[in-house]
Amino acid sequence: MALTEKDVIDAALAILDEYGLADLTMRRLAGVLDVKPGALYWHVANKQTLLAKLVATILDGLEVPAGPWRQSLSAWADELRARLLAHRDSADLLASMRAIGMAATDLADGPAAALTAAGLSRARAGLGARTLVHLVIGHVNEEQQRAQLSPLAGGDETAALVADEQTDFRAGVQLLLDGIAAGR
Repeated sequence: MALTEKDVIDAALAILDEYGLADLTMRRLAGVLDVKPGALYWHVANKQTLLAKLVATILDGLEVPAGPWRQSLSAWADELRARLLAHRDSADLLASMRAIGMAATDLADGPAAALTAAGLSRARAGLGARTLVHLVIGHVNEEQQRAQLSPLAGGDETAALVADEQTDFRAGVQLLLDGIAAGR
């Protein structure tokens, strides 16, 4: 059976989930797929392209749901968080791809459109949307780091720092949305 781009992306995602971003190498990926590393380049131009395709796969279909802007953005943030938490190191991966301009789409576009529709100026809507994206990525990155490092640092003490990550996350999102509402 011929190797496809989907095979490459699926195998890379499995490696990311099991071993993390640092151990996702083209050589390891080729080994998992039982091909020579050069065979991968028929499907992805380079590792950065592979990583960008992983981000696109994780975010595929993510949209701001219809409804009142606060509830819509809160639900969108919850969904983005859930998608990132489903894959080890994905917040770090997403931040890296955004930093070098290789994320397939601007993640803030949907939230910015919702805020513009709610009456904010385009500039304030863009700022609010980017800040929401940063909050989600940063919070998930910390959650993922804590999950990986807490066994090394005394898990009970670390777990006590944030007893309920979801409650903490949602409170942060609501605080941000309160600030956006106050600035309307």
